[in-house]
Amino acid sequence: MQLENRKSFIKGLKDSVPIMLGYFAVSFTLGINASAHGLSWLEAGLMSFLNHTSAGQAAGIAMIANDDSYLSVALSQAVINLRYLLMSAALALKLKKDTSLGLRLSMSYVVSDEIFGISALQKAPLNGWYNIGSMAAASPGWVLGTILGAVMGNVLRPDITMALSVALYSMFIAVVFPPIRHNAFLAVVVSASMALSYAFSVIKALSGISYGIKVILITIALSAFFAIIRPIEEQDNEA
Repeated sequence: MQLENRKSFIKGLKDSVPIMLGYFAVSFTLGINASAHGLSWLEAGLMSFLNHTSAGQAAGIAMIANDDSYLSVALSQAVINLRYLLMSAALALKLKKDTSLGLRLSMSYVVSDEIFGISALQKAPLNGWYNIGSMAAASPGWVLGTILGAVMGNVLRPDITMALSVALYSMFIAVVFPPIRHNAFLAVVVSASMALSYAFSVIKALSGISYGIKVILITIALSAFFAIIRPIEEQDNEA
């Protein structure tokens, strides 16, 4: 059994090396953005150590800069990162039945989109040590990239850090636009979210709402609306 666990750990470690490199690049720009909004390298690194979520952390940094309440930050993070609950449930169903509670809790430390993706591709039943190996490589890349970005943000000239911080928005474009090319309905959803976000910024009655509350309202409203008009059909598992 220990040999099997070791093999799964090493396989997860190897499979997540590309993820680690990508995490480092993305979190570096996140660290620069955090530094530009007044966070120290320790605060930025701790944030990445506890979260591992680019969208959630980017929103959190903006909310901190806008001096939003702790409650708004907590609620927005719960809404933005709700998908990880579904991913965790899917992984739990794929795990070996004798997987210990301690191993399951350890796996829950990082259930990111990328680690979930490579885990979902593994044959069932899934050995939890595969995930442990994956996060052993990916997590340090995310945390160290954030710290280095925050440190460099305090060293480089403001115009350079401003230019590098734009890479964070490029990351979101790189994540969102490729799927849109193959899914017209997804393009409608993204366009609607952009339009609603713009409306919240220009309509006087809505512009005074804090950034965090805006994120919560827009996310819940659009998710509910499109879930009603375009529900996802259940897949036939007997095929």
